[in-house]
Amino acid sequence: MPIDAAKALAAEPRTGEITWDHKDVLLYHLGIGAGRPATDPDELRYTLESRLHVLPSFATVAGNGSPGVISGLSMPGVEVDLARVLHGGQTLALHRPIPARGTATATGRIAAVYDKGKAAVLVMRTEVADADGPLWTNDAQIFVRGEGGWGGDRGPSDRPAPPAGEPDRTVERPVREDQALLYRLSGDWNPLHADPDFAKRAGFERPILHGLCTYGITLKAVVDTLLGGDATRVRGYSTRFAGTVFPGETLRIRMWREDGRVRVTVGAADRDDAPVLTDTVVQHS
Repeated sequence: MPIDAAKALAAEPRTGEITWDHKDVLLYHLGIGAGRPATDPDELRYTLESRLHVLPSFATVAGNGSPGVISGLSMPGVEVDLARVLHGGQTLALHRPIPARGTATATGRIAAVYDKGKAAVLVMRTEVADADGPLWTNDAQIFVRGEGGWGGDRGPSDRPAPPAGEPDRTVERPVREDQALLYRLSGDWNPLHADPDFAKRAGFERPILHGLCTYGITLKAVVDTLLGGDATRVRGYSTRFAGTVFPGETLRIRMWREDGRVRVTVGAADRDDAPVLTDTVVQHS
């Protein structure tokens, strides 16, 4: 069996130093569509180093995302075909605002392995801390198609009820044709997002947008629309990736205010609002 759950869970964590500076933050912000219009004062806080605010989802790529999903797929007990891998969900906990430049220690491990029958799910946890203490914790839920069925723990199955009533705000965000090519420069080199032949082998008609790019686009929309543009108010952010986005499409983002959090759904406006992100929650102060 390509996935040995016991071996994967028992593997020693991988620890390494990561660094980033304003150039990495600026590139990430451009990769999720910031800077349109280029001279808008609200956009300059994402694109001009003298006014720079760090969107918390930058945590998913800081230090080129290492240790990240691709690194985790080479952990002991895990040997899978990258074409069978899909990013199922992401959870981010912020311990304090992310600085525009920093050096930190990232510790990555497989925190859980679930048997979903037709797929295995790996929960890859990355904890990051600098000299002042913890910065953030990232959990990536990775589906590996065709690798389940060994009789293991199926994992949690509870899902929140959909948001009730009409959304408080709805916005649309166009995705550039070259968005995936720009976003991948922040460290996710999976050829699924750039190579048409690889995308077809994985079952897609053409390269798809990174789920974490949609994740970043969505958080920026929430911060800009309901949090007064103040990225430091974000305390946590979780989502389930429910469908694909193709570069060139438009995202329709619906938001519901709740006490201390915003519930969000995202659909592909060009495909009758086909679900893209569900079970999405932004926790805030």
